[in-house]
Amino acid sequence: MSTVIYHNPRCSKSRQTLALLEERGLSPKIVEYLESPPDAPTIANILQQLGMSAQQLMRKGENEYKAAEKQLANMSEKEQIAWLAKNPRVIERPVVITRKGARIGRPPEQVLEILD
Repeated sequence: MSTVIYHNPRCSKSRQTLALLEERGLSPKIVEYLESPPDAPTIANILQQLGMSAQQLMRKGENEYKAAEKQLANMSEKEQIAWLAKNPRVIERPVVITRKGARIGRPPEQVLEILD
């Protein structure tokens, strides 16, 4: 498996994480997830690799999250994942996936744990 980064070029942490990968000689597959949002099965797979729940992957400061917070609290995990697929701005970023696992690049150095 090649290295994949779910990237938002407007996010400084995402840019720093991508630079960190490139400094180590990696050319990750870049998925600009706001332009090409992951579908629910992909998000479920990412969550499994991260060892997180959908709720843990949500950016709580985003307006979309704040508007749906009460509804989300009453949703099942599967429903929350489907909601994330429809609201990709709420997905925490960046997410890096390698053959050794997945990490959120906050701080960017966290991704070093899954690099060869």
